[in-house]
Amino acid sequence: MAIRVSVLGASGYTGGELVRLLACHPAVQLVHLTAAQHQGRSVDAVFPNLRGVVAKPLEAVDFARVGADSDVVFLALPHGLALEAAPAVLEAGARVVDLGPDFRLRDPAAYARYYKHEHTAQAWLARAVYGLTELYRAQVRTAQLVANPGCYPTAAVLALAPLVQAGWVAGPVVVDAKSGVSGAGRSPSASTHFGEVNENVRPYNVGVHRHQPEIEQALYDAGTPVRVLFAPHLIPMTRGILATCYVPLARPASQAEALALYEEAYRGEPFVRVLVDELPQTKATYASNFCDVAVRVDPDRGLAVAVAALDNLVKGAAGQAVQNLNVMFGRPESEGLWAPAVFP
Repeated sequence: MAIRVSVLGASGYTGGELVRLLACHPAVQLVHLTAAQHQGRSVDAVFPNLRGVVAKPLEAVDFARVGADSDVVFLALPHGLALEAAPAVLEAGARVVDLGPDFRLRDPAAYARYYKHEHTAQAWLARAVYGLTELYRAQVRTAQLVANPGCYPTAAVLALAPLVQAGWVAGPVVVDAKSGVSGAGRSPSASTHFGEVNENVRPYNVGVHRHQPEIEQALYDAGTPVRVLFAPHLIPMTRGILATCYVPLARPASQAEALALYEEAYRGEPFVRVLVDELPQTKATYASNFCDVAVRVDPDRGLAVAVAALDNLVKGAAGQAVQNLNVMFGRPESEGLWAPAVFP
């Protein structure tokens, strides 16, 4: 029997990527696609890559109807909107995977600080499971509400988790990350205009970015409280994230020991590839659900450098959400996702 799936916010980049993946998932039936804009238009008119694949209309949202008709609802909404949508859909009987930030931070005071308004669904916040599949798989399996991670935290935490789990991290970690412009969403703005982005690399929100406490929270869950300075940069490409993490080591370590940590940590993981002789690059993960990770140790300076590359719209958003769907409904984890990156 097919899993009945709906997508709220299907006209944004993440929503469109969800529709692309779900339309080809062998166990999924798409039920409702909603959007604040483009209502009444077919989704393949908004996303021409979907022509001949899916032609469902974009509807106005009715939480009770969507929840009653669906087994699971994906929320691809701007921050703040899931505070109303998630409880309404859950109470109507569906499970929820929220791709926004509203249920990621467990501390409502931290949410208010970084997102500038109060959390109004704290009863559900206490029940939400963070959806970084590789680290929270057991909890995701039975969750009613999954908070899908941000794209930057997915890259940073997968890069750092083996070192943190082993207790090798001595002090504050610097995460220097670069993202393609699609991470800013589909709504136009001056900062993502072609003329502003092309031939330009720009740091932004260094040390105060909303993803910084999310990274720290996940690393704490991995086993060690770690302070992180997060330095994101916008670069002139459409998709991709490259996170380079600089780690002071708590103990002497060799390159061979560090590599063994990573190979053991990610053994059997379908979508994390540990590189040995190469370093990650965004092109190798483009439009795929893979995350490539590598580690290098400088024993003379007591430092490790951990690197991760992924596609921000797939493993960093929609693909990881489908991966969580598979876990929630007992499907093979790679179902609907097992495809190589697009290259070149």
